[in-house]
Amino acid sequence: MIVLNKHLLALCLASTAISANALTLGVTEGVTYRATEAEIEAKFAPIAKVISVATKQPVTIRIIPSYNALRDALKQGQLDAAFIHPAHVSFESIKTGTYKSVAWTTGFTDYKVSFLCKEPEPIKNWTTVNGKALVTPDADSITAIMTRSMLRESKLNVATDVKLQVTRFQDAVPFYVDNGFAAYGATASGAVIKAWKEKGGKTCAQSRGMPIKHWIVSSKMSDEQAASVREALLSMDKSELGQKALAASGYKGFIASDTDLEKTLTNWLGL
Repeated sequence: MIVLNKHLLALCLASTAISANALTLGVTEGVTYRATEAEIEAKFAPIAKVISVATKQPVTIRIIPSYNALRDALKQGQLDAAFIHPAHVSFESIKTGTYKSVAWTTGFTDYKVSFLCKEPEPIKNWTTVNGKALVTPDADSITAIMTRSMLRESKLNVATDVKLQVTRFQDAVPFYVDNGFAAYGATASGAVIKAWKEKGGKTCAQSRGMPIKHWIVSSKMSDEQAASVREALLSMDKSELGQKALAASGYKGFIASDTDLEKTLTNWLGL
């Protein structure tokens, strides 16, 4: 029995050591689309495996649906790496220096907000927007943040010049415009915009482009580890394991992030 207990103790200690060395991958896929935590985890489990192979460490996935919970986890350094859909949250953590940008998601580097409307012409004089109602998805979504930046850029006072309304999901935005509850509806969903135009709707304005699905790593991570994570992401489409991971995720791949552009966009968003 004594020998057995020693073996059990050794196994427990080994298990603890492995757990201590595990990397925690946080994943936040946004709040304005409909997906369960189980669905999101299934998408990212194969990617976590690729990162695990590259870093030679186990990787655990932590799904964080709430943006404020994500902010807290980042501030407290609970995540070694993270895939973050709301660009403003990752920009916030990069600006403080607690995290570093390593990659963007291919196909999601030019996210633009469009204003759905019934007006026949694009907005040329933004003073005509004064006093009108505008609906956005969740107020803390990147779509809503970008919308407010568009208004500020056009010299409008977000608090007083426009009647801002909020609905949680992007696919609910057209309802407000269609039924006269808002003159403009802000969305960046390609499917929503396509459906709106197919039924004769117009778009009156469009924002600048924004990379919205970011990979970041903790500044506490060693340069070697960070380089391994970055290389695993950038080369994921070049290996069989990586290709299978991408197929499961629905993404085409990942590209190197542009630090200077991120700084410009951080300023534009008013962060």
